[in-house]
Amino acid sequence: MKILVDADIRSVVSIVERIAKKHRIPVILLCDTNHVLQSGYSEVKVIGAGTDAVDFALVSLCQKGDLVVTQDYGVAAMILGKGAYGIHQSGKWYTNENIDQMLMERHISKKARRSKAKHYMKGPTKRTAEDNTRFDESLKRLIQKIS
Repeated sequence: MKILVDADIRSVVSIVERIAKKHRIPVILLCDTNHVLQSGYSEVKVIGAGTDAVDFALVSLCQKGDLVVTQDYGVAAMILGKGAYGIHQSGKWYTNENIDQMLMERHISKKARRSKAKHYMKGPTKRTAEDNTRFDESLKRLIQKIS
């Protein structure tokens, strides 16, 4: 097993690395040329800039039994299809039981945003210490379940 991280989610990289190091699980951070990272623990793969380039590389590298950290529901659906495990930065696990509902909610939200194009939509709220704690605990439980 290895952990693959869409490194656009920088806020959880240190949590993933700390937990993975404790369990001796290799980590691969994938980022595009606009977000180059360095790590003392993880292998860093810099993928050429382009729409969804990192997402496609992540899915391509993913194998059955791997754990993927992504906030993209489409990527989550593809890695589940390969027999991998997925977790969102919120700590929510992607499963075969919940992914269809999540994709449908994403579609409905996108449709609603398009219909209100002239209205300003705020981005996500700032990440809190509680968010990090929730992710930390959830990742530990998922690793325990997989191992």
